[in-house]
Amino acid sequence: MYKKILLASDGSENAVRAAKEAAKIASCCEEAIIEVVYVVDIERVRTDVLHARSIEELDLERRKKNSKVIQYLNEAKVNYKTTILRGDPGPEIVKYANEQQADLVVIGSRGLNTLQQMVLGSVSHKVMKRVNCPALVVK
Repeated sequence: MYKKILLASDGSENAVRAAKEAAKIASCCEEAIIEVVYVVDIERVRTDVLHARSIEELDLERRKKNSKVIQYLNEAKVNYKTTILRGDPGPEIVKYANEQQADLVVIGSRGLNTLQQMVLGSVSHKVMKRVNCPALVVK
């Protein structure tokens, strides 16, 4: 069974749906732990820092983005921990999942069409193709 479940989250409704699936999987094994990984996109960091009053306020805002995911995991009574990474979300999630030897990566999908994926890129697609473990993309 999956014991180390990495849940990639950006705080969106897609991430909440992914959290629900991760919680279902984790509830099958008492030893399972979900690691909620939030990646601070380096492209947005400069803007965030300029508009924040303090580093503490910035950190609080980032944690608030994940509050719905954390709230759901608390309600589901599953073991979890949170990790904040910095960088380009796709590669950082892949690197972290592989380094931590995750048993499963769970990530939400925005449901981009083929053209949008080609132009914008898809974090879930990048992760799915490059992690060394099974990946569950939740629509």
